[in-house]
Amino acid sequence: MSLKIYSWNVNGIRAVWSKNLLLPFIDREQPDIICFQETKANRDQTDLALPGYEEFWNSATKKGYSGTAIFTKIKPISVSYDFSDQINKQFQLTDLADRDSNDEGRVISAEFDKFFLVTVYTPNAKDDLSRLDLRYNHWDKAFLAHCLSLEKIKPVIFCGDLNVAHTEDDLANPKPNEGKKGFTKEERQGFDNFLSAGYIDSFRLFKQGNGYYSWWSYWANSRARNVGWRIDYFLISKVLKSKVLAADIHPDIIGSDHCPVSITVDL
Repeated sequence: MSLKIYSWNVNGIRAVWSKNLLLPFIDREQPDIICFQETKANRDQTDLALPGYEEFWNSATKKGYSGTAIFTKIKPISVSYDFSDQINKQFQLTDLADRDSNDEGRVISAEFDKFFLVTVYTPNAKDDLSRLDLRYNHWDKAFLAHCLSLEKIKPVIFCGDLNVAHTEDDLANPKPNEGKKGFTKEERQGFDNFLSAGYIDSFRLFKQGNGYYSWWSYWANSRARNVGWRIDYFLISKVLKSKVLAADIHPDIIGSDHCPVSITVDL
């Protein structure tokens, strides 16, 4: 069975819905599963309606902040939210003053017949890099441990806004951004650790080089000039490599400073 799975940081799902930008996207692309990040809402704060999809929301405790959701036409076997208590404890996520564990709605894991699908909204390191330690020494390691724990049961597909450009090909201006949030050696090493653990950046199975971006600043007409960053990804377990039929970025779909990314798999 061919499945089309999409991921989109909508930067406020209520705004995308109220501007009537969500249904045209659904009608055109016909996703089987959609993962959203930065929803910035609780379910009861919106009249959003996508017929035919079952919904799973993980909203932040803080209103109007962060949050993830999965909308799926295929009923999952099970759904879990955030990290386990064991992983939180192991990576000290609940012991940090600036913690980022189970109160910001950043992770949803859905189990299907042949795979787990995990959507993630990875913490931003912040302009002053005040969250870089949290990100590198705690969050990225905890997220990888979470995915590997699922991998013991069945293969994993994880997607979302990882808030890092992995290589120089993944942003338009690499040199002036070296060492800045989203392109520090620590954040890039965190991505390397995913690859070392056996996960594959699905987009790079099909396209190489630069010019392929999923986020653009609102400043200086960046999107029209395609001065962007690729920070939204689908990574897959190595055993699923032969099952990937396509992996794409959709810059023509508007509504957010991010555009959707997608993967088509034969599962």
